[in-house]
Amino acid sequence: MRRENGFRLICIVLWLARVDHTGSRTIPRPETNEIMEDETGIGSVLKAFRKQLRKEDPEVTPALIEGDIAASQPILFSLWRLGLRWDIFPTRKWENATIPYHISHLYNPQEYEIIMTAIHLLSFGTCLRFVPYDGQADYLLFWPKEPEGCWSYVGKKGGQQVVALQRPTLKSKKCFTGPGRAVHEIMHALGLFHEHARRDRDEYITVLKDNVIPNFLHNFEKLSLENTTYPYKYDYHSVMHYGPSFFSKGGKTIKAKKNGVFLGQRVGLSITDCLKINDLYGCLEKSDFERKKYETLCAVLGFT
Repeated sequence: MRRENGFRLICIVLWLARVDHTGSRTIPRPETNEIMEDETGIGSVLKAFRKQLRKEDPEVTPALIEGDIAASQPILFSLWRLGLRWDIFPTRKWENATIPYHISHLYNPQEYEIIMTAIHLLSFGTCLRFVPYDGQADYLLFWPKEPEGCWSYVGKKGGQQVVALQRPTLKSKKCFTGPGRAVHEIMHALGLFHEHARRDRDEYITVLKDNVIPNFLHNFEKLSLENTTYPYKYDYHSVMHYGPSFFSKGGKTIKAKKNGVFLGQRVGLSITDCLKINDLYGCLEKSDFERKKYETLCAVLGFT
């Protein structure tokens, strides 16, 4: 285990050494109040819900779809799968697997480093290219302001797209317990959804509905029949999986049917998380060499 962790660390350090940290001289700010209650279809009721969830996990406190998913077109939710279908939503895919980004100057150096670590992890294990914002029309803006919590849109929204990562407070590290929460929200922005929403999830977990805050039962609904498109098994270790007590009014809300598994890790990518991204963006189809390369990198970087 120590040797494996050491190798992972060496890989990350080598990658960090070759990445250009410079960005645009411009300092983007949110063009609007980005996540707007009208866009989510929930309206001002969200404010009351957010007060109710103040003590919850920071991915839960925004009180959006499944907690941390913003949506400008709520009607799309019924068609979502574990990953967006590019044949249905071609404009939501990042072109050429390239994602421009800018990290707000409001983050301190330690917070900046955590966000960059998340970006490097995703870059190192996939064919995705994260490039500093330099006037591109579509880009991610990492932003710490309200609504509080950790949240993101799913897939490319178009234009400026906020990935919200709330800064630590005196009582909590919020979205900065490590790179895992940033990885989680970036994966939403790439087009990935929560693992617990898979259509086949009842074979692997039990949702304890009696323990769920009534107003948030909809966050545990399963997605459409089209969500079983990835050739990967259910992943208890996914960084996209809910924790065992999300939206709880008391007790666990999710229980694994397999003993000895931990739900809701936010340390980094699992092996399957890494493979899903590569699959979603065609990284595994470039050549046999590329497939073996990314499968190997996922095995090195990912949790099992």
